[in-house]
Amino acid sequence: MFIKEFNELGIADIAKVGGKNASLGELYNQLTSKGVRAPNGFATTSAAFWQFLEENNIKYSLQELMGQLDRSQFANLGTIGKKARTLILNGTFSPEFTHAITVAYQQLCGESLLAVAVRSSATAEDLPDASFAGQHDTFLNIAGGKEVVKAVKKCFASLYTDRAIKYREDKGFAHHDIALSVGVQLMVRADLGCSGVGFTIEPESGFENVMLLSGVWGLGENIVQGLVNPDEFYIFKPTLRQGKFPIIQKKMGDKRLTLVYAPANAEETTTNRETPPEKRDSYILSDEEIILLSQWSLLIEEHYQKPMDIEWAKDGRTHELFIIQARPETVHQTKNKNIHISYQLLETGKILAQGNAVGTKVKVGTTALLNTPGDAGILDKNTIIVTDTITPDWDPLLKQVGGIITNKGGRTSHAAIVARELGVPAIVGCGNATANIKNKSHITLTCAQGKTGYIYEGTLAFKEKEIDFSQISLPKTEAKLILADPDLAFPLSFYPNHGVGLLRMEFIIAHMVKIHPMALVTYHRLKEGTLKKNIEVITKGIANKSAYFIDTLAQGIATIAAAFYPKEVIVRLSDFKTNEYANLIGGSDFEPKEENPMLGFRGAARYYSPLYKEGFALECAAIKKVRETMGLTNLKVMVPFCRTLEEGKKVIALMEDNGLTRGHQGLEIYTMVEIPSNVLLAEEFAAIFDGFSIGSNDLTQLTLGVDRDSDLLAHLFDENNLAVKRLLSMAIAAARKTNTKIGLCGQAPSDFPAFADFLVREEIDSISYNPDALLQGIENMNRAEKGLLPNEEKTLHP
Repeated sequence: MFIKEFNELGIADIAKVGGKNASLGELYNQLTSKGVRAPNGFATTSAAFWQFLEENNIKYSLQELMGQLDRSQFANLGTIGKKARTLILNGTFSPEFTHAITVAYQQLCGESLLAVAVRSSATAEDLPDASFAGQHDTFLNIAGGKEVVKAVKKCFASLYTDRAIKYREDKGFAHHDIALSVGVQLMVRADLGCSGVGFTIEPESGFENVMLLSGVWGLGENIVQGLVNPDEFYIFKPTLRQGKFPIIQKKMGDKRLTLVYAPANAEETTTNRETPPEKRDSYILSDEEIILLSQWSLLIEEHYQKPMDIEWAKDGRTHELFIIQARPETVHQTKNKNIHISYQLLETGKILAQGNAVGTKVKVGTTALLNTPGDAGILDKNTIIVTDTITPDWDPLLKQVGGIITNKGGRTSHAAIVARELGVPAIVGCGNATANIKNKSHITLTCAQGKTGYIYEGTLAFKEKEIDFSQISLPKTEAKLILADPDLAFPLSFYPNHGVGLLRMEFIIAHMVKIHPMALVTYHRLKEGTLKKNIEVITKGIANKSAYFIDTLAQGIATIAAAFYPKEVIVRLSDFKTNEYANLIGGSDFEPKEENPMLGFRGAARYYSPLYKEGFALECAAIKKVRETMGLTNLKVMVPFCRTLEEGKKVIALMEDNGLTRGHQGLEIYTMVEIPSNVLLAEEFAAIFDGFSIGSNDLTQLTLGVDRDSDLLAHLFDENNLAVKRLLSMAIAAARKTNTKIGLCGQAPSDFPAFADFLVREEIDSISYNPDALLQGIENMNRAEKGLLPNEEKTLHP
C-alpha cells in the first residue's frame, strides 16, 4: 500500500505514483533488457500521501487555504504557500509508513549505506500539455533511513511551493485532486562525472529528426538552474539508425561550476566548486558516449512513441552512463505544425547583448532588472525581465511578462524549458546582460534570426505574419531555398520546398570557422605573434588546426543537409573574392591585392592554384565527412565561376584526388552558369558536370558589362534585359538537349512575376529563393504554371 518497487511499476500507474515515477518504472522494466541502464529504486504511493493527510487532519485545512488564494493578482500566494507547507512539515508519518520507507531503503542498498536521490512526482505530472518541470523539490545525496524519511516529507511539502500552486492554477488543476508520490533512486556518482538532459526533438523548432543532448561536469542541477552554460550535441536520428556518425554539431559550453556532494555534516547536501580550466576546455562526453546516449534516447522515444525529455548521468567511478528520468516532451506535441508565425525585424540598432535564442518571436518592451523574484513590482506583457539566472522560484512571475533575458543558462535550462512552454521569447546565457542593459529602458528582443538571440537598444519596427503551410501547394517546377546560416535550417525546413538549391559555404567559414584555411594549414610554420595567438584562442584544445577547419565546416554543412534530408542540398564550394578572404583571420597574409576582385582570383581558378590548393583540400575533406562519415548523401557539390572547360576538368580531377569522386555513393557535381562562356559552351560543360545552376547576378553583370555593386550603374543592372534572357534561354535549351538538370538562384523570379513566367515556360527544372522571398516565388510559379501571369515577353529569337 505504501511502497512500490520500480520493478512493480509501469506507465499505467500514474494515478498510484505520479508521472515521473511511473515513467521510471516503465524505463526500468521495459528498456533495461534492451541495454538502457537505469538506476533501481522505489516509490511511495498516492495512497500513502492521502493517508498522511487524513491521519494529521490537514486535508480540509489545505482546501480552506487554497480557497483563500487571491486568484486575480496572487498577492497572497507567498503567504498561502508557506502556511500549506508548514501544515505538512508539522505533520507526523505513521510508524507503519516510516517503517515501510526504511525497509525499502535498506533493501535497495543491501549491506551498504548508499546515497539516493529523493524525487517528487505529482499524480498529474507529465501529461501532454503539462510537464510540471521544476515545480516540486528533489533532494540529492541522501544517505540513511532517517534522512530518507525526512526528505520524503520535504517532498510532500513541495506540492505546495508557490510555483507549484501557481502552475496548477494556470493549468486548471484542482489542488485537492493532486497527490504526491516520492521516488527514491540509487544515486549515480555524477558528482565525480557529469550529467545532463536531452530532447529527442530539436527543442526550439520541434524538428523531429534531430535530438539535442546537453550536459555539465558534476550533478545536473546546474544545467536545470541555468547556472552554467553546458556542452551541446546535436544528433541526426536517420543516420544514427543507419550506423553512421550521427553527431552533426558540437558546441562547447563554459561549464564554469561543478556541483558536487558537500562534506559530511554540512548544512546543504551539495556545493558548487570552480571547474578546473582543463575540464572547462574539454567536452564532457566522448563521441562514443554521445552516440550511446543517443541510441538509448531513440529506444526510449520509440518505446513511448512520442518525443521525450530525458535526464542522464555518468558515474565518475565506474564511468557508466545511466538514464535517470524520461518524460514526454510537452511543448511541440500540442502545436499545429502547419501554422507558422514568422517574425521579421525591419530595422537594426545598437546590440546590447546576445545569447541563446528560445523561440522565434520578436518582442519590444521595457526592462525590469531583478536579482530575485521578490524584487518584482508590477509586471505585465510589456515587461522584459533581465536577471542573472532563472530558477523554479521565478515561475509564478514568468507568465506575467513578455520576455526573459538571463546572463546564465543554455537551451535546456529551466528558464528555456519554461519559456518554451509559456510561449514567451527568451534569450539565455548572454553573460553580460545585467551589465549592459539598464533598468526601465526600452529594448527590442529578437529570437527570429536563428539560434542566436539579440537584444537591441530602443524600440525597433518588426513584422509579424501568420502562414498556414497546409494551404500552399508546391509547383511542378521545383521551388528551393538559398541558405547560408545553419541556425535557420531547422525552422525553415517546415516551409514548403523541394530542398536547397544553393548552400553558401562562405557564411559558415566567416562566422563559424573565422580563420583563413591557409593560416591553419601552415600554422606550424607561422611566426610567434598576434596571429598565432588568435588562432590558438579560437582553436583551443585542438592540436590539429586543419582538423578544426574540417570539423567546423562539416558541422555547419551537415546541419543544413540534415534539416532537409532526404531532399537534395547543393553546397557551393567557397566563392569568396580575394578581398573577402583577406577579412578572415590571417587572410591578409595569403591573399593577393587585386584591382577588380569580382573578376579576379575566385572560384575554380583558386582551387588548383598553389596559393590555395591545400585550403581547397580542407573544403573537400569537410564535404567528404558530411557525405561519407555522417551519411548525408543528399549533399551535392557545386563549382562556382568556372571559366573554361579545362578548368572544369582540373577541378573534377582535383576533387577526386581529395576523395570526392563524381558518381561515388551518388555524388553529383554541378557548376554555376554565371559567365557567358558557360552558356556558349553549355553542351560541352554538360559532359563534365551533372547539373547547372544559373547565378543570375553574375551572369547579368558579365552580359551587360555592369558592376553589380556600382550605385552609378544600378539603373542598368536588369535581369529582364533581352540579352540576359536570351542567354538564359540558350542555357536552359542546352540543358534540355543534354538531359542535364538546370536551376536558377536569384531574386528576380519573386520580384517580377513575368520573369518567373519566362523561366517556367522555358521549362527550367528549379528556382531557388532566399527565405524571405520563397513564398512569393512559389505563388508566382504556381500562377505561371496555370497561365495566370501576364505575358510581358519580347521575342527572344527574332
